[in-house]
Amino acid sequence: MTTPLICLVIIAVMPYIYAGIGAYYRSQLPGGIDNKHPRQQISQLQGYGARAYAAQQNAWEALAVFIVAILVAHLRHAPETQTSLLAGLFVVARIFHGFFYIKNLDLLRSLAFAAGLVCVISILWVSW
Repeated sequence: MTTPLICLVIIAVMPYIYAGIGAYYRSQLPGGIDNKHPRQQISQLQGYGARAYAAQQNAWEALAVFIVAILVAHLRHAPETQTSLLAGLFVVARIFHGFFYIKNLDLLRSLAFAAGLVCVISILWVSW
């Protein structure tokens, strides 16, 4: 498996990690985890729990964009070295993004988001 595909697997797992963090905070609410009305319960979360679910939603959105970039790079036979480096940097940016999101460090979160976006745009750029 190539480095970009390994990075894709890592990015695909990240929303589930954030869901697990959010589930921990749901379990701390009165009555524990409500599996019958999970979305209503999520709307009751505050602080770390609410931000973990927001990070999860953002991770799903980032996954869609990253899939497209990696697919284009693969189909266009983009240079492996450049694509691998950019994919790895994207993973690092997204890990920091999630951490900063949950810790409520909004400026750093935005910088990590921007770094990830630059990586995706760069992957598409080197693919042409």
